[in-house]
Amino acid sequence: MASKSSNTQDHSRKARIADMRRAEKSRDRRNKILVITGSTVLVAGLLGFGGYMLKNQADKESAKKSAPLAAVTDPVTGVASWDAKKLGRQHVETPVKYPMNPPVGGDHNPRWMNCNGDVYKNPLPEVNAVHSLEHGAVWVTYSDKAAKADVDALAAKVAKTPYTLMSPDKEQSGAIMLSAWGKQLTVDKATDPRVDTFFSTYVQGAQTPEPGAACTSGLDQK
Repeated sequence: MASKSSNTQDHSRKARIADMRRAEKSRDRRNKILVITGSTVLVAGLLGFGGYMLKNQADKESAKKSAPLAAVTDPVTGVASWDAKKLGRQHVETPVKYPMNPPVGGDHNPRWMNCNGDVYKNPLPEVNAVHSLEHGAVWVTYSDKAAKADVDALAAKVAKTPYTLMSPDKEQSGAIMLSAWGKQLTVDKATDPRVDTFFSTYVQGAQTPEPGAACTSGLDQK
């Protein structure tokens, strides 16, 4: 009887151990599933967040590229501007072909036109007038389209303004054109309020390559 009882107890013990092992394996499987599921969710979340951040950054970059550049405003409305860094400044003794008329800068003759309120009756050699612009002068030119009253009014204004000069130019497109280094304005009348603004802004203005340089003792062909 003792042996039979012992066998029964041993069998029961083995059965419990087997049940415990099965239960343990079952827990291990559940834990692994939970870990794998959690990792998958975490990775998916990270990928999703990363994708969102990348898309957000891409959208920002795209917005930057598609946005218009900030307009470079000039203090005088309607002024055409040229990049001063691209305008030559070499002294040359040979003719120079300028890309605009009247020219607003570029290589030029070593001698400047007198520009101490000088009013010239004849067209000027461009290579000398450009040198005056380099010294901070404003050059007023006019074509046959300009009324005599406007020409006279501008001549009077130039005559009393140091670092200015004036001359006719039959080849220019506008009736009246005001030029400084890298700047140019076209108007129809001397009474245009932008004329005064152009003078106050560009006579020895910030655009001047050689501020304070002489506007006398140069070339004079009156």
